[in-house]
Amino acid sequence: MKVKSLILTGFGINCEVEMGAAYKNAGAETTVVHFNELINGKYNLQDFDILNFPGGFSFGDDIASGKVMANKIKFKKNSDGKTFLEEIETFLADGKYILGVCNGFQMLTQLGLLPGLSDDYEPQAVLMPNDSQQFEDRWVYCKINSDNSSPFLKGMDVLPLPVRHGEGKLVFKNDSILQKVIENNQIAMQYCDSEGNITDAYPLNPNGSVMSIAAITDPSGQVLGMMPHPEAFLSFYNHPAWNSMKYHGKQLRREQTGQVIFDNIVNELKERRIKKLPDS
Repeated sequence: MKVKSLILTGFGINCEVEMGAAYKNAGAETTVVHFNELINGKYNLQDFDILNFPGGFSFGDDIASGKVMANKIKFKKNSDGKTFLEEIETFLADGKYILGVCNGFQMLTQLGLLPGLSDDYEPQAVLMPNDSQQFEDRWVYCKINSDNSSPFLKGMDVLPLPVRHGEGKLVFKNDSILQKVIENNQIAMQYCDSEGNITDAYPLNPNGSVMSIAAITDPSGQVLGMMPHPEAFLSFYNHPAWNSMKYHGKQLRREQTGQVIFDNIVNELKERRIKKLPDS
């Protein structure tokens, strides 16, 4: 039985095709669903293993990035009288996983699912406009926190990835929340140089995010939110310098691309199922 990945789309989300390709490459069964199809009952979240919030510009970022979409998830009810956020609560209680990239990360912070340190789903962090006051569309390096327990990050060290955002500066509501995130090892990735040295310096840190944070998880490691786009780097040939690297005899392995994040979570779920199988 294949791992089932659900990818949300609609209302300005525009990276669902690339994310679908990433899960297909990882061996998952992928379904791209307009949010209204979930609310109308055409699909059931609980039938899936991974819920994905792709990048894009939901509702044009007219109020704050991800805010309007987050409100629909929090307050719009389905035919059973449940909000999608309530469905997500059940989904996570069953040990399943959520990934949010760029605009998806912004939604997860607006929903209070990240950093996820309280039960009231009030935002404890926000993605603010970049310090550069401009849209950043280029490649960066990310250092992965080896102390973070999330299966999304297994075996990773330094990863080059593209960023495409105007509001990627992660700021926490107060220092107490930031301290808890640090203590819980919820920092997943930080902007760094090509050698893995974490830095606040622009343009290596493209947005001015506190502690150069590029990604965080919730305390359980089930929810990952990140600003860089792993679904935009599924092959060595997606790298902007692939031609030069190939000429000099250097090619990046699969596990050195963004594909590794999708491979990791799909493999984790496959291994979990194998362990549950009865002995023959």
